[in-house]
Order: sequence, then structure tokens, then C-alpha cells
Amino acid sequence: MNPRRGPFQAGEKVQFTDRKGKKITDQLVPGGSTQTEHGLILHDDVIGNTEGAVITTVHAKREAQVNQVYPEKDRNKPWKSSRAIGGWDYAAMRPRLADYVLSMPRGAQIMYPKDIAQVIQLGDIRSGMRVLESGAGSGAMSVNLLDAVGEGGHVTTIELRPEFARVAKANATLYYGEEPAWWDLKTGDFDTVAASLPEHWFDRVMLDMLDPWNRLEQAYRAIAPGGVLVCYITTTTQMSRLAEALRDAGCWTEPQIEETLERTWKAQGLAVRPDHQMIGHTGFLVVSRAMAPGFSALKKRERYSKDTVTDIDAMTDEQREAQIEELELRDISDHKLRKVLRDLDRQVNELHKLGDEAA
Repeated sequence: MNPRRGPFQAGEKVQFTDRKGKKITDQLVPGGSTQTEHGLILHDDVIGNTEGAVITTVHAKREAQVNQVYPEKDRNKPWKSSRAIGGWDYAAMRPRLADYVLSMPRGAQIMYPKDIAQVIQLGDIRSGMRVLESGAGSGAMSVNLLDAVGEGGHVTTIELRPEFARVAKANATLYYGEEPAWWDLKTGDFDTVAASLPEHWFDRVMLDMLDPWNRLEQAYRAIAPGGVLVCYITTTTQMSRLAEALRDAGCWTEPQIEETLERTWKAQGLAVRPDHQMIGHTGFLVVSRAMAPGFSALKKRERYSKDTVTDIDAMTDEQREAQIEELELRDISDHKLRKVLRDLDRQVNELHKLGDEAA
């Protein structure tokens, strides 16, 4: 496996960053080059060099900058093919895993690094563990799981679409320099494939799919008692349906639901402020743990007067009025209301007293 240290080698990915912070990630090929807005980076100048080295683009005509796919877009821009460019500096670094995930070719929408980090942390996914993943997508989550469990662990991924499985496998192979030996990538329907896996063998289960509530039976069969289930969904309706399915199953602990918002900051001299753009909602994480066979999950005692199921629009006028009266009575008691009014009267009187003294 590529240790990702020492001089740059042919075949590995390198991230080039200019003074404006613009990043380009490319694979090093002997005799190859990376096209930028400011000339060409020659790969032979990078191979054998160390991380942190500054590479200068070579001077060349802007013919290489003309849109190769839609050349008609640059037909009225003759300067693009006439002015020489080059002499622009780029710092060469190996991409972090988060950088690699965002730059890698994708066949499906990937999970953002902020959500992946939460999956690893909240799912307590550590070295040597056995993890079952559903939904490889482009391989972003898979590569992070493989890194988290290490070569002493094992990751089994079930992907429904063979073409997505190919994309995920290629991205993982490029990242590691070879196909990870501790990864078993299977294609097919989750329930069918999971039914063939050892019972209660996996320490953790990660579901990234549209209907995880329909996969809980096989997920429970595969996971070991006490194992952590992490589900990634994107909408509130999915979140609600999954939470209720976990409760109804009786073999999962009370679900923990979280989302993470990410905002970067600018710090330059006295100009210290948040950036104008941020990564807001991307998805919800629903986390639960598996009870031992034969034991039911402990549940918080519900208040019988608290109705969280009936839709108020489905009630009759009399039922709706009674519900509103009940909520009003439960919100504040007469004793508490009298106390609130006494406190407010005292504060208002104090305000008037101060006003009279000032006059």
C-alpha cells in the first residue's frame, strides 16, 4: 500500500494550490502535464520532488486554454490562443483524505467530509472493527471506513448498481495505490446479499440509502449485540419514518438524531469575520445501538396527555377545541400564572418609580 510519504512517485495523486487558494488535483504520469489557467505543470518537475515544493508552470501559447469540448464558446476570444502564459507558482502537496474525496470522480452525490467525520465519531468506528456498509456511491464513505478500521479490520460494502461499484472501487484503488485487501465490495440488493453474511458478525452498520427503515431486519441480523447503527438520510420525512421504525422494532435503542453545519472564517489583520458562504444542511445522521436477542429496548415513559400522533387537521371542531384547551392548561398552571403576573407587576412598578424619580 502506498505509504503516502517521501518523494512524489508516478501514479499517485497530487494537489496543486496557487497563491489564491485555488486547488487542482491530478495523477502524476511520466511525461505528462496538468493544464491550469496559467500554463502547464510538467509532471516530470514534480516526480521525485518533496511535498511542499513550489512548481512553476511552463510558458506556452494559450491554445491549450481554448475549450476543447465546446471550442465555439471561445471563438470571440482570440486572445486565448495568442497570448503566452506561464510563470505561475503552485505548491505541491499530497491531498488530505477530505481533499481527495471532494476532488475524486463521482458517479453519485458524495457525503461531505463534515458528515463523514460525524459517522466515524458517532459510530465509534475504530481500528480492527468489522463494518457493513450499504450504498457505495462514489466510494467517499467507503475510503474513510477503510482508513478508520485499517488493514486489521474489515469493510463489506453492498452496492445495488454495478456501475457505481466500479466507480467506488477505482477511487479506492487510486487512493491506496492498490485495491484494499480488507475490503469486500458486493453488488446486489441489500436484503439478499446481507442474508448470506454471517449472523451478528459486524461491529458497526452504516446505511446510506433512500429507505433504511426497510432494511432494519437484515441490519439487526448482521450486527453484533451492542453494535452501532448509523443511517444517513437527507429529508425530515425520512428521518421521522426511520426513527419510528427503530422504536417499533423494539430491538434498537432510542435513536439519536443530529445534523452538522459548517462555516469557514476569514482572518486577515483586523478583518476577522465568517465567510459569506457556508455548508448548511446536507443530511441527518440517525444513530442507534442493537439490543441483545431476547431483550427489548428500554423506553421513556410517555405522558398519556401528550398526543404526538393524531393530526389536528383530522379532528372534529369539538376535539380540536378540547385539544387546544388541554394544551393551554398544560402549558402553565394557575399558580405559576399568578406568580408570573406578580413578578411582572413588581418590575413595571419599579420602572414607573424610576421614571418618576428621574422627572
